[in-house]
This record gives sequence, structure tokens and C-alpha cells, in this order.
Amino acid sequence: MTFADAHRGGVPRAGGGPSTRALAKATALAFVGAMIVLVTVVLPAEYGVDPLGTGRALGLSALSAVAAVAPVPPPQGDTLAPTQIGQVALYPGEYKFDAREIVLGPYEYAEFKYHLEKGATMLFSWTASGDLMHDFHGDPDGAPSSAAESYDRQPRRRADGSFIAPFSGIHGWFWENPGAGTITIRLTTAGFYTSAHQFRYDGTRQSRAVRALETIAPATEQEHSQ
Repeated sequence: MTFADAHRGGVPRAGGGPSTRALAKATALAFVGAMIVLVTVVLPAEYGVDPLGTGRALGLSALSAVAAVAPVPPPQGDTLAPTQIGQVALYPGEYKFDAREIVLGPYEYAEFKYHLEKGATMLFSWTASGDLMHDFHGDPDGAPSSAAESYDRQPRRRADGSFIAPFSGIHGWFWENPGAGTITIRLTTAGFYTSAHQFRYDGTRQSRAVRALETIAPATEQEHSQ
């Protein structure tokens, strides 16, 4: 067979082959058979559609009803991720509280982030004593810094809100002092994070301890009793 034969799709026949009419007949029979299986078996069992009543007669319609109510198994891994029950999310980890004061000298910057599993919630409030640049963003676990996702980049002097992590990773704020004065940032958070990390302009990274809420409650009760 020449290159031209292959290019045109012409394959030499040895001893003849099935005719075009025979091929068309076989194709039509296969199509009809597939349609019969679809209408009598697949539609009643998978989708609960039973136009001929064969699914009910064969007991296949019950399979679709079971599939419709079967619970979805929880994903493996991410053991600290919440379990959703209607409008309620239950967390296997402890509820944490954290308060920080970060001082930025002239033209300095800092980042402060918390590690949250996908779906975990955090409440936050921060204020700054002066105008600064800010970027609230997240970095997925195991991904390069170029994969960071930004949530809010507007210039602000304060922000109060809630956050649900779209993926497992560290989520938090980048602040930069654009002026020659000193700026103090006061950050308060509460939520289902597991750790905190601070990154500074000199390239250092420090892990910060976070406290469970029950370690704070006794002090609060003592203040009220005084």
C-alpha cells in the first residue's frame, strides 16, 4: 500500500469483505438492540424513567429510588474539615481565639495568616492607625506562591467580617506601610484555624501559638466577678 493509498483511506482487500449493505444492516440491528436495553433496563434502573413498565415488572425502579436517597460518603483526608448537616457545620477541631498587635515602621510590610481546612470559618476584625496597602489572600497547601488567591485588595484602615476557606491552606493579610511614619495594626480573630504564621519584611517567618476558647473563658469570668 502506497502513501497515497493510506492518505486516502484505501485499504486493499484480501479475498473480499462484507458488503456495504451487510454492514449497514448489522449497524442498524446493534442500534435497535442498544435502544431496547436503554428503554427497558437503563432508564428504569438509573433514572426512574419507565415508559414501558418493564422496570416495575423486573424490580429495577426500586434501584433508582435507593440511589436517590443514598448518602454521599464523606471525603477522605482533611480530617479537620467541617461536616455539613443542613445549615449547620460541625467541626472536629476546637474553636480558637487570637489577638495581635503588629507594628510597621516606615515602608515596612508584614503578613499574618492562619491555617484553615477547606470549609472552615473564621471571624476577623482589624484596625490600623494609618493608611496602608493591604491584600487579604490565601495560599493552598503544597502549592507555589504563584497559586495564591486574592480575596480583597482595597486600601483600608480597618475591616470586620467573616471568611470561609475555599481550600485548605494559610489565609490572611498582607499589610504594607507606604509612608515615613509608624503604623500599628490590631488584629482579632476567632474560628476553626489550627495555627498562625507571621512573615516580615526581613524574610523571617515565625509560627505563633493560638488559644482554644476555653483557656480564655476563666479569665473572662474572673474579670466579671471583680
